[in-house]
Amino acid sequence: MRSLSFNKSEFVSDAVPKAALNAICLIFAIILLAVITKAEGVPTLSKDDKPPLVIDGVSESDVFGIGRSIIIRGTAKKGAMSFGGDVIVEGTVEGDVATIGGSVWQKEGSRIGGDVIVLGGAYHHDKKAPERQSASTTIMFAGYEQELRNLMRDPTTLVAPQISFSYLGQKVLAILFWFVLSLALTAVTPNSVSRSIARLQLNKMRVAVIGCLAALVSTFGTIYCLHYLPTGISVLISLLVLILVFLSYIFGRIVIHAATGQWLQKKLFNEKKHSETLALLLGATAWTLASSLPYIWPLTVAFLMATSLGIALTARYRTQWKQETVIN
Repeated sequence: MRSLSFNKSEFVSDAVPKAALNAICLIFAIILLAVITKAEGVPTLSKDDKPPLVIDGVSESDVFGIGRSIIIRGTAKKGAMSFGGDVIVEGTVEGDVATIGGSVWQKEGSRIGGDVIVLGGAYHHDKKAPERQSASTTIMFAGYEQELRNLMRDPTTLVAPQISFSYLGQKVLAILFWFVLSLALTAVTPNSVSRSIARLQLNKMRVAVIGCLAALVSTFGTIYCLHYLPTGISVLISLLVLILVFLSYIFGRIVIHAATGQWLQKKLFNEKKHSETLALLLGATAWTLASSLPYIWPLTVAFLMATSLGIALTARYRTQWKQETVIN
């Protein structure tokens, strides 16, 4: 059986083919044009596209705002939360105040009895110290406020992003990132990449199944550790699992890029000698585009993650699985 390999000496001395060089130049030209023109990108929703939900009297239940802001001028006996809008407190909120994709504004003379939780925006109050309970806490994760606001107002943008010039520029940057990373890893460890490609081509299903089982075990095992083990131990285990999954994903995805690029070269070109550099560029481009398709990209990312874990976990196995099965 013919084994595809990345030879280190050949890889280092292999000149970048003209087609790959032209493609790289085109990619850099697109990035430069995106920076110069500063394209508008994904259309943003106006903060006033829906009228705010105003509470003037007394609300006995939780107050929710879906895709709009909330203004509490009266009293909310429980909590107030907005998905994709701000929460403006001018009166009293006995419970917690939270928002995703917005900010919390506490006006002078108002009162918040519970915690303040902000994801994407910020917590604002007047110059005087806000009226809060001493046991109340403020949890705030600032950044990407407008993006989260748009996502909360139109969740379909998560699986079907708007195609724009800046979006295409981000994908071009992703292709460059994976291409350069693939070049570096295959130059440093060509034998490991070669063995992993051969293993993946011999038994794709086994690698994928092992990766799926590893993903399930690591996910539920981490949740179990966080619930039942002491905090220090559970945090340490979670960090180790996260690092291992991250490294496995990078290595496995590069192997997938290389295997896919070699297959594409066979289908697209009739040359007897193929270039490993062009194979890596083709593989990185193909999988970056596949992970950008509307409605399909979550499945693509899940496949890449599971297969990458399987490749990393079977790295010590021999590549003669099929021959051994036939002999036995």
